[in-house]
Amino acid sequence: MNKPDYKKIANDARIRVLEMIYKAQTSHIGSNYSCIDLLAVIFEKADLNKDKVVLSKGWAAASLYYFLKEKGRITETDLESYCQPDSKFIGLAEPIIPDIPAAGGSMGFGLPFGVGFALAKKTKKEEGKIFVVMSDGEMQIGTTWESAMIAAHHKLDNLLVFVDCNGLQAMGNVGEILKVEPLAEKWKAFGWNVCEIDGHNFDEIEKIAGSPVFGKPTAVIARTIKGKGVSFMEGQNLYHYKAPSEEEYQAALNELKING
Repeated sequence: MNKPDYKKIANDARIRVLEMIYKAQTSHIGSNYSCIDLLAVIFEKADLNKDKVVLSKGWAAASLYYFLKEKGRITETDLESYCQPDSKFIGLAEPIIPDIPAAGGSMGFGLPFGVGFALAKKTKKEEGKIFVVMSDGEMQIGTTWESAMIAAHHKLDNLLVFVDCNGLQAMGNVGEILKVEPLAEKWKAFGWNVCEIDGHNFDEIEKIAGSPVFGKPTAVIARTIKGKGVSFMEGQNLYHYKAPSEEEYQAALNELKING
């Protein structure tokens, strides 16, 4: 079996997400772009008939919808309706279809759901993994660490958490708002298997997404860049809330097409 062309998969996703966000004049393009490489691999590795993908950083919903469309779980018409009047496909992940099993967007929502899903699978002796994608801002939330304790206690080795560490959150630098580092040591202290990767290195992401870990849950500290893929957006927290102007849209689109 040929290895997926993750670079093309992710670049195509960035182009489509840019179009969706520009058309709707919504926000969070920087947050979408920091986790698209993670989602590109996760959705190639996940078997949606037995695995679940929980987007805790639900404000990256445009990317979630895109990958679900690519996997045939929603339609192009659904994707076209993103943030349009009366559409159920809004700018935050909501459990509107079975393949979006949990709400995301309020920080700290996703991991409690993920732990519950993983524990249910263990109890029922069902196959499958639970993938949870979180933000580093969510490391400031109490439910994160309550859930981490529960997962370790129940030895939920079917639970794989990717922490999208782009260093920025809505109001500024993560460390300046509330220090969360050293993250790896924190997760280890809660009894988790922990690894740290470059969140834009497809080989590193694929290696951990596809490898079984027995006996305990796994936290992946993925170092990423907010706005990754468009040079003038990279590391700029302006694009947490700002929708692209026509000029920015064209510049970003041209850059992505050249790099693709």
